[in-house]
Amino acid sequence: MKLWSESFQDGAAIPGEFAFAVSDPKSHVALSSNRNPHLAWSDIPKGAQSLVLVCHDPDVPSRGDDVNQEGRSVPADLPRVDFFHWTLVDIPVGTASIAAALLSNAVTTRGKAGPVIPGDPLHGARQGLNDYTGWFAGDGDMRGEYFGYDGPCPPWNDALLHRYIFTLFAVDQAQLTVSGSFSGTDVRNALQGHVLAEASITGTYTLNPAL
Repeated sequence: MKLWSESFQDGAAIPGEFAFAVSDPKSHVALSSNRNPHLAWSDIPKGAQSLVLVCHDPDVPSRGDDVNQEGRSVPADLPRVDFFHWTLVDIPVGTASIAAALLSNAVTTRGKAGPVIPGDPLHGARQGLNDYTGWFAGDGDMRGEYFGYDGPCPPWNDALLHRYIFTLFAVDQAQLTVSGSFSGTDVRNALQGHVLAEASITGTYTLNPAL
C-alpha cells in the first residue's frame, strides 16, 4: 500500500497553510488557515472493507510546566506523548484521495461538528475528536468538541522539532467498531486485529524560530 501527499514531501516540513498556527514575531503564534493536506493512496489489498486515517504527533511534551512560557524552553529530552490531530474512519475503499481543504479550511473556535461530516463528501466516513478538545477544555474562548482535522501547533519554545505521522490503514470491517464521540485512542484500540495493510508519511513542523 502506498500513501503520498501533494501538500508536503515525506520527511519534509509541512507548510503553514496546513497548520493550526504559524510563527509570529510579536505574539509568537498566529492562527493559520488550518487546511487539511492533500492525501492520496494506491495498492489497497484485496479483502479490505474500508480505510482508516490517523494523524498523530508523538512529540508532545509530557509535562506543561515550560510550555509557551517566556524565558523558558521545553527541553528536547523531556519524555513525549501522543497527540491525535485527525481520525477518519469508514472511508470507502473506492476512495483514492482526499483533496486539500476538503474537510478543514479554517480554525473554528469552539470546535467543529462530527462525527458525521457535513455534506458527506466521503460517502459515510466519520471523523473522531482530536486532542485539541482536551487541550482547550479550560479555555473559555476556545473550548468545545473538535472533530476532524486540526493541524500543527507545537509549543513555540519547544527545543524539539515535532513530527506529524499520517497513517492509512486498510481494515477488514466496513465500519470500525467505534461510536459516538470517539477519540484517537478509541480508534487505535478498535484497529487491533483488523488491519490488513498500512502506509505512513511524516511531515515536520515547529513554531520555534531557533529551529
